[in-house]
Amino acid sequence: MLCRVLEVSRAGYYAWEGREASARQKANAALVERIQQVHQDSRRTYGSPRVQAELKAQGLPVGRHRVARQWDALTRFVEDVRLPLDNNASERALRVAALGRKDFLFVGHDRAGRNLAGLYSLVATCSANGINPREYLSDVLLRVQYHPASRLDELLPGPWSRRLAANTS
Repeated sequence: MLCRVLEVSRAGYYAWEGREASARQKANAALVERIQQVHQDSRRTYGSPRVQAELKAQGLPVGRHRVARQWDALTRFVEDVRLPLDNNASERALRVAALGRKDFLFVGHDRAGRNLAGLYSLVATCSANGINPREYLSDVLLRVQYHPASRLDELLPGPWSRRLAANTS
């Protein structure tokens, strides 16, 4: 369905997914490693201008803007503490979707696919909040019919788990 929406053939998608990294991507990966090494050698005191000057002194002709672009990507997690240093959690989450990829192709029709996507999102949100999806759904499905519509956001997984934690302590 995604290939249809994006107007891309399946073969084209899998060819794109399995392609080799471009020369520029390979060069950027090598540059990031060199930037990290220079930064560590400076006892993490050099910023991108001094790293660029050091790389130039080492014989690697690289522009300051290119180093700065790579530097921004390397240090983005410093600016926002919510960002992890690695992407292991997202890779683990995507592994589940990849395992079900073939099953998801045979959901029957578009409405069933949207329902499956909604349920999948709900289960993933519960897992991300450390909630047992079965307990959450059994509680919320009983409450939703009597819960005021103006306070429906209280039944979302995050607020629900905080309320449950407050009631148990």
